[in-house]
Amino acid sequence: MKRLFDAFSALYNGDNIVKITKLRYVPRWLVIFIDVIIVFLSILLSRILLDNLNVKVNFPEYSLEKRLILIGVNIMFMYVFKTYAGIIRHSTFFDFFKIILSSGSTLITLLVLNYILETMMGKSLYLYPNLFLYFLISVSLMFFFRMVTKQFFNMLIDIRGASSRVRVAVVGVGEVSIALARAIMHNPNYPYRLAGFITNRQDSRKAILLGYKIYNKNQFFTDEKLIRQFDAVLLIKEIMPKQELEEWMTLALDNGLKVLKAPTLSKMRDSDLVGGISHLQIEDLLNRKPIKIESEEVRRRHFDKVVLVTGGAGSIGSEIVRQVSQFNPSLIVMLDQAESPLYELELELLEKFPDQKFKFILADISNSYRLEKLFETYQFSMVYHAAAYKHVPLIEDNPHEAIFVNILGTKNLALLSKKYKVNRFVMVSTDKAVNPTNVMGASKRAAELFVQSLQNSEGNTTKFITTRFGNVLGSNGSVIPHFRRQIEKGGPVTITHPDIIRYFMTIPEACELVLQAGTMGNGGEIYVFDMGEPVKILDLAKRMIKLSGYTPDIDIKITFIGLRPGEKLYEELLSNNATTIPTHHEKIMISKDPLMEFEQVDFLCKQIIRSAVKRDKLQVVRILKTIVPEFISNNSEFEVLDKESEAKIEE
Repeated sequence: MKRLFDAFSALYNGDNIVKITKLRYVPRWLVIFIDVIIVFLSILLSRILLDNLNVKVNFPEYSLEKRLILIGVNIMFMYVFKTYAGIIRHSTFFDFFKIILSSGSTLITLLVLNYILETMMGKSLYLYPNLFLYFLISVSLMFFFRMVTKQFFNMLIDIRGASSRVRVAVVGVGEVSIALARAIMHNPNYPYRLAGFITNRQDSRKAILLGYKIYNKNQFFTDEKLIRQFDAVLLIKEIMPKQELEEWMTLALDNGLKVLKAPTLSKMRDSDLVGGISHLQIEDLLNRKPIKIESEEVRRRHFDKVVLVTGGAGSIGSEIVRQVSQFNPSLIVMLDQAESPLYELELELLEKFPDQKFKFILADISNSYRLEKLFETYQFSMVYHAAAYKHVPLIEDNPHEAIFVNILGTKNLALLSKKYKVNRFVMVSTDKAVNPTNVMGASKRAAELFVQSLQNSEGNTTKFITTRFGNVLGSNGSVIPHFRRQIEKGGPVTITHPDIIRYFMTIPEACELVLQAGTMGNGGEIYVFDMGEPVKILDLAKRMIKLSGYTPDIDIKITFIGLRPGEKLYEELLSNNATTIPTHHEKIMISKDPLMEFEQVDFLCKQIIRSAVKRDKLQVVRILKTIVPEFISNNSEFEVLDKESEAKIEE
């Protein structure tokens, strides 16, 4: 009652729109009251129509009693079917169906009553045309009342939020697009307002869908006056290929419109559609088709096994743990030297996988005594080695640290895997190990060589597998989160070189391929992944700026700061003298890189570790260049060593 009083008070005080829209729903007693008035009106209209047709009613002396019986029966069925219980402003066909049930039951009851009286008295209480006429009029008026109320509230809410809500054009006229459009229309509290549809089709120009116009794409984006009636286009990413997605995005951004994306199809079923609408992100354009994983073989390899994941708190390591957890291993041991990330991962995993057994180990992989105790205790079946130092400039300044972690740590884990007869050892490497121009990439290549050399060493039963791929989207320290932070601060966005390009892959995609590669081959292989087309970092930055609603070099400046020490313009997945062999998985190939004998690489690794202990930077890198002859420093203090080598060759 108070809500209704507030609404009428608002009308009196002049603040009509704002207060009425705050009325959550029409009170139930008011709905019943209006429906009873409609019943009276329906009786009156049916009587007037029959009078005009000069139809004489039966028992005219009992007109009042007959009307009261009709009203009483109708109210009884209104209560039985709760026609008053629905929220009027959200009326649907189900509410209309309840009205039909209520009025239909009233009609049937009165027809039965008529038949009984006709049998007993020879004359019916009501005229049959009168009953059917009453039924049609009452149903029509009750439904009309609900539709008018619903439309009235929607109009008021549209007027109230017209200035603040985003006017969106939904792309497409298929079932999914229509479902999304309906969700926007029926959720007026969300910050979006449906303003029309856009489609590639040519046959929909004069069609109206849900009361809104359908615009052809070419017509829409060439009419500046029309574009100003919209704020954003809404794309449903899951129903269009990447090329079409990019085309819509480019057209929208070039015409000053925001680009929104709808939830995925699975989320559309499981959660609120409109609440999942968000701005299109650069990751959506870089994502590729989902990878088909032979999950049965992967499951067999992990089911009821003890699995070790080094670098378990990192981007790749933690995702490997999440994916392995789905295959019900008996135990997953996560090892990392980063205390806080490991603890945060522990909280996440215990909540997400309450039935899975985990062990969280804080340790440094360069400490072989600590590692051996773990191998002895847990008897691992699978080892995923994702622990590494990976930031190129930092490692260039601290090369000895790369030796301790990337080389010594890998050596410790690989030797212990051989000693304790681990079934498979899977090393996560990087495309920076190919023709390296920096210490980080060269140290990973040295680790690859050591792991490969163990495959054919005496007494070995472990399958040593190496996986190699490029940049992963959203990983710690990667370029996209860095650009996003710079854009949020208002710029500038800093790029090392206008021509620099990189390969990109999502973290889940990379880890799926790691798990798949771990089940393949006989050991000793280096598996390289299909990374798709390389992306120019400058184009990436411009797109991110546009997707954030800014204009590159006007709202957000782009500056070039020069290549960092050890950085190169183009990353490679294969060395110059390597060839590839296809596998049964279209996304995975085998790289046939040059090998080293175990004795040779082991001797050189011992030398470089001793130099690293002494913190002799030049000697460390000098030995690293001996292990990895193709390592040529770029934009680095260690270029002097390359000049030394050239001078010796000339002599």
